[in-house]
Amino acid sequence: MSFVARLLLAAWLIALGLPSHAQLGAGERTVVTTERVRAELLAHAPEGVAPGKPVWLGLRLTHQPEWHTYWKNSGDSGLPTQLQWTLPAGVQAGEIAWPVPRKIPVGTLANYGYEGTVLLPVPLTVGPDFKASPFGGDLTVRLKASWLVCRKECIPEDGDFVMKLPVRSTTALHAQAFQEALATQPRPLAEVPGGAIPPSVARIDGQSLEVRVQGLPVAARGRTLQFFPETPELIETAGDWTQAWSGAVWTARVPLSPQRTAAPGVLPVVLADGAQGWRAELRVAGAWPPSTAPAAVSPALQEALRQNAAPPLQAPGAGIGLAAALLGALLGGLVLNLMPCVFPVLALKVVGFAAHAEDTRRHRVAGAAYTAGVVLSFLALGGLMLGLRAAGEQLGWGFQLQSPLVVAALAVLFTLIALNLAGLFEFGGVLPSSVAAVRVRHPAADAFVSGMLAVAIASPCTAPFMGASLGLAVTLPAAQALLVFAALGTGMALPYLAASLVPAVARLLPRPGPWMDVLRHLMAFPMFATVAWLVWVLGQQAGIDGAGALLALLVGLSLLVWTLTLRGRARAVLATVAAASLAALAWSVGPALTQPPSATAARADGDWQPWSDAKVRALVAAGQPVFVDFTAAWCVTCQYNKKTTLANAGVLADLKRRNVALLRADWTRRDPAITAALASLGRSGVPVYVVYSPDAPPRVLSEVLGADEVREAIAHL
Repeated sequence: MSFVARLLLAAWLIALGLPSHAQLGAGERTVVTTERVRAELLAHAPEGVAPGKPVWLGLRLTHQPEWHTYWKNSGDSGLPTQLQWTLPAGVQAGEIAWPVPRKIPVGTLANYGYEGTVLLPVPLTVGPDFKASPFGGDLTVRLKASWLVCRKECIPEDGDFVMKLPVRSTTALHAQAFQEALATQPRPLAEVPGGAIPPSVARIDGQSLEVRVQGLPVAARGRTLQFFPETPELIETAGDWTQAWSGAVWTARVPLSPQRTAAPGVLPVVLADGAQGWRAELRVAGAWPPSTAPAAVSPALQEALRQNAAPPLQAPGAGIGLAAALLGALLGGLVLNLMPCVFPVLALKVVGFAAHAEDTRRHRVAGAAYTAGVVLSFLALGGLMLGLRAAGEQLGWGFQLQSPLVVAALAVLFTLIALNLAGLFEFGGVLPSSVAAVRVRHPAADAFVSGMLAVAIASPCTAPFMGASLGLAVTLPAAQALLVFAALGTGMALPYLAASLVPAVARLLPRPGPWMDVLRHLMAFPMFATVAWLVWVLGQQAGIDGAGALLALLVGLSLLVWTLTLRGRARAVLATVAAASLAALAWSVGPALTQPPSATAARADGDWQPWSDAKVRALVAAGQPVFVDFTAAWCVTCQYNKKTTLANAGVLADLKRRNVALLRADWTRRDPAITAALASLGRSGVPVYVVYSPDAPPRVLSEVLGADEVREAIAHL
């Protein structure tokens, strides 16, 4: 077949590339949006970026109604928002200038935090060793932010942000937002000179704290204030407390927490009247009472904690033997040939026998070469995966498709194959004659590269019988693991190898004729469909801009290929223009291929909620069964199941009737937590479907999911 030219070998090497770790593209990414919070990175540099100049960064959190995040002391529960900065040499980020919080009652507890919209400002210090370009340039700011957002339930979220701050020009678009945020930052209180008024103090009186604060502004006198200690777990946040004014001195009596462990000598506190606040550092007088001994833990709770700390449960059948794994890999390889993007390669190879129906030796050589290409490619892919796992990487089957660049490279490859099958060009017409003649002189090499191509196409798929086999393979010694991958390759190559060894197959085919061209052109459409699927996959990884960039590049590539089919001066001129245009296009839109979507946090999908191991454990501990769909956009089998069984109204109704929580673990991009969860189930790739129940070990369902299988699995919940 003419489409298995040397170009495919280079594309295969690209397909073996490592997963991309570069989550930060060349452009800016300043917004992360979830269902509960919109987080935006802001900057304020009214005099540019230079030593001694005021420079502020800030994370603005806009909460949905009834949701909140937390102050530096979160109160009875919760966690404060955390910001981790990556800045150039000579630039340092200070602490968050926390605005005044509000007290948020939650049942019998109380927390300190923020609702609505809040900006958390952070000052930047630009040192003299910061070297800016004399011609301008930008200061690149990278932020990893994490926050806990709560209503009645709590959900940990995070986001990665990138901002390019102009060094020589001003940045003041959000000046008002920073002014308002800094205005709500508590003002420090100074000690009142002289001894007429006792100094501010926090005096310990049994299990209570008597607070006296002087120096508050006249406008605050007589008003009811809020009291926020910065030291966590010190007071009983939701307890009853009293306050009063003694002239210009504010006093309060606050109960200490029974679970108190801290015993500070200085107590920083914030007093607030609405959004206006004042901060004082109170000297602690008296001795702290002994900390209350931890409450005794019941035997039932001790057992629950022991189970929670234990390694994850393995599903029944996860520990299959080597012989069963080899058989499963062989059968799984056979099924891979039915994948819509693999079948055209196999079909055209078999139909190729008609051109040399009587040359049985040629058929056998081609069969052996194709088999060698398939098996060696599986060994190479498996060896690379095992090597990276041994080096500490959390990878599984189909890992290369987690890289947007690999997805784009495969889209380019399949576009060329489809254009060739459709008759737009022949490799012999666009390549030097010496290169094009290789296929004619070495049909075995042609068959070998065809085998490599088939593996590159099939690598993101997990067929029935494959899951448990590959899950075992990653736990075996290298030699035995590679044996499983070799069995997988043998199974995939077996149909073509068998056809090449049986002369009757060639004799059953019609004589060569126009029907072969019709079939070849027909087979172009599954390849175009594969390209459409890959563009969709890239859209899941890099957003709509990434998908649009890839489509533009594929159009430019098609134009270049067409110009190479021309002759004479037209070819020289138009091909040069097309090549230059494609290069310029790649330079301008290429970075969008690796740019993650702006919303990096997981989103719900109808009745489905984002997966986390903690969420599974919490639901099961509460007595609720859980169905988890481990999936990826690049997994064909996953998408088939998602559009059929998992979209079946009857199945979803049965799951809802039995109060089964639906969680979806999206492995489209690398996620070590999902990789670890798959490994605990004895799997190394997707799809995987698991039913967790409170009184039974996890149950793993088959890769090609049926409605009856799901109903049977939940029948006894």
